[in-house]
Parts: sequence; structure tokens; C-alpha cells
Amino acid sequence: MKDMILLACLLIAVPGMAQTKVVKANAVKANDYGVTYSLPKTQLVVDAEVTKVTYKAGPYYPYAEKYLGVKDVITEDAVTYELGKVKLLNRGVPDPENTFVVSFKPGTVAPYAYLTEDGLLCSINAEYTPDGTAGKKEDASRNKKQDEASDASVLSEELLMAGSTAKQAEVAAKQIYRIRESRLNILTGDADNLPPDGQAMKLVIDQLEQQEQALTNLFVGETTRATEHYEVTIVPNEDLEKEVVFRFSEHLGIVDADDLGGAPVYMNLKAIDRAPQLDPKEAEKKEKMMKGIVYNVPGKASVEIFTSKRTLYKGEVQVTEFGTQEALAPVMFEDKKAPVKVFFYPETGAIKQIIQ
Repeated sequence: MKDMILLACLLIAVPGMAQTKVVKANAVKANDYGVTYSLPKTQLVVDAEVTKVTYKAGPYYPYAEKYLGVKDVITEDAVTYELGKVKLLNRGVPDPENTFVVSFKPGTVAPYAYLTEDGLLCSINAEYTPDGTAGKKEDASRNKKQDEASDASVLSEELLMAGSTAKQAEVAAKQIYRIRESRLNILTGDADNLPPDGQAMKLVIDQLEQQEQALTNLFVGETTRATEHYEVTIVPNEDLEKEVVFRFSEHLGIVDADDLGGAPVYMNLKAIDRAPQLDPKEAEKKEKMMKGIVYNVPGKASVEIFTSKRTLYKGEVQVTEFGTQEALAPVMFEDKKAPVKVFFYPETGAIKQIIQ
């Protein structure tokens, strides 16, 4: 992979990006009225959603049609994987070759800057609140219901004492029909002892349904789904064409890009807004003029992530490596009465907003 640096393939049990933490740095005499910061280089994170589907056959599946009239049942244990949504995230990381100092003149009114924990510039002379996406919480009530439905307590003494699998299946089927009859009697008001109120009736009905489902699973089997997220991190240095990001198999899930056990997932990345290349003299002249607060002006690239059968993601992304750098003049920050406030995108190092 000459044009792409593949950094990691990471399994995340709970989807979601952690919120960025920031720290306030004051420009005071002790640090010569300067705050050191870094500009980021681009890391593109491919976030792939994968669902693991587990099929578990019930011990009485050969008798499902005979006793329950059900033909479509799970007859053997199996595990498959489904590839879901694919997202592309821009996650800037500090570039050690682009570290600068925000310098303020002594006497400037309370100058300060906000930085991420790893030193990326977020704001100058302004409070900064990072954006964050909280991880999604699993449906606890649904999981609880599944656990209860699988509880071995629904197995009666008669069923456990049955001498053969065929006899156990017959007893389990009779229990299912008794539960259905009990539920129907409660709903129609024909039961001898009806629940005292609506809430109690709902509780009883729920318990009966859970017991019925647990017994039915002994015939038809169980299907459980668990969704996880995989991340592949890429540093784009040049355009990419049909670059294998990872591979996917319905039987193995996501595997490494060089593992032929899965079908390839490709990426096309093409610069659509790239800063012109400066000759050595122009570059030297510009470097001498770069005084003040240096920031990135990112370039832009189109990105497509796809398989041989479908497109998984298509969009545009900012890439600092395709852009250039500029600087805010120091004089902007010398007004003691109304200091300029500047907000940056820490993931790209670009200016977000200037407030005068």
C-alpha cells in the first residue's frame, strides 16, 4: 500500500465516539506570554457496523411440525455476519513537524487558548465546548426480556422427568397450549381468578408470553443479534484507487485487507481541491511571512467506499495534506479593550469562526 498507511483495525463493543477533552492554557509571564500548540494531520477513520447473527437450534426441532404445525425452524447451530452502515470520520492527530507558539504581548487582557489534551488548537480568547457523540445504549428492557425468555425455570417437573426426547417434546407442547389457553381466558374474562387491575393483568400476560416463547424456542430455535463497530484508520498521502481497506466474510466478519478469506471492501479517494505546489523560492518566501497564529487551510477529497456489488459510502472530506497553511497577524490580538476571539476545527486546524 504505497499511497496509504493502514494504522489499525479496532473492535469497539459499544458504538460511538468519545467526547474530546480540552484544557485551558493561559498566556502569562511564566511562559513568556506564549501557548504552544500543534496543527493536525489528517487521519480518516472508516467506521463499519457489523452484526453477528447467532442461530441456535432447539432440542425438539424434529417435532416442531408434529406438535406446533411449524415448518420453518432452525435445525443446526450457525453464526453469520452482516455488514451494515459504513461511515467516514475525520480524526486529526498532532503533527510533530507543525508545532507553533501563540505569542501575546505583555499587557494583553487575559489572553488564553483552549487545546485538546494532545495539544491541538481549539480556540483563542474564547471558551470552547467540544462536540461529542455519546455512545448508544443498548435496549436493556429488550435484552432483559430475552434473558427471561431463556430461563430454565419454565421447564416443569413433568418435562424434566420425561424419559425420552420425544416424550419431552410432547409435554412441552402441552405446556404451550395450556399457557395459550390461560392467556385467552384472562383476556376474555373467563379465568377463575382474574388480576385485580390493568397493571396486574399486563404483568401476568407478559409473564405468560415469556414462558410461551421460552418453550417455543425449544422447537423453533433462537436467533440473537449483536452489533459491533470496527474501525480502520488511514492516513491519506496521495489519491487512492480501488485500495483494499478491509475484507468482509459472511462467515468470519471483518478480516484484514490481506486475508483472502473475505471479499474486498475498496476505497477511492481523489483530491478535488488541492493547494498548488510552490517552488523552493516561493516556499521560502512564504515561510518568512508566516508570523502570528498559523492555521491550516485544508484541501478537499471525494471518497467512495464500495464492494463489487454496492456502494457503502460516498461523500467529501477535508484533508490537511492536500491544503496549505496561513497565519493570523499578531496585531489582531493586541486590542486590550476588545480582544479578538477565534474558533478552530481541532480535527483539521482550520478556522471555524472569528469574532471581533
